[in-house]
Amino acid sequence: MRQVKYLQEQGAARMIARKHRFHGHGSLRYVYRNGHTVRTATTSLRYIVNQRRSTYRLAVVVSKKVSKSAVVRNRIRRRVYEIVRTNQTKIQEPYDMVFTVFSEQIANMPAEELRTIIINQLQRATIIK
Repeated sequence: MRQVKYLQEQGAARMIARKHRFHGHGSLRYVYRNGHTVRTATTSLRYIVNQRRSTYRLAVVVSKKVSKSAVVRNRIRRRVYEIVRTNQTKIQEPYDMVFTVFSEQIANMPAEELRTIIINQLQRATIIK
């Protein structure tokens, strides 16, 4: 518990709330089959409006093809989650979103550059204005 408080005081990234995460593969499969896609060179965003929920849900998929190291894959995942979490007040409708990462560059990319990429994808998908 002390470690969590210490990390929060240091401004470390936090996970998104449980209500904003996917549970089980069925929901992800639905987004992959029926969702719309916005792509960049490093990431892809699949999304669909989910009227059954009151909030958004988010998953970040980083394949072993991107990096064999779990540490690097988790770092990429945490960075994307944090960008969406800090902009969650701008998400108006209950979207289901799946970010798929194609490039290991994201692990060492400057934070502002990565933030710009993710925000631009969300804007192109009209998830945020």
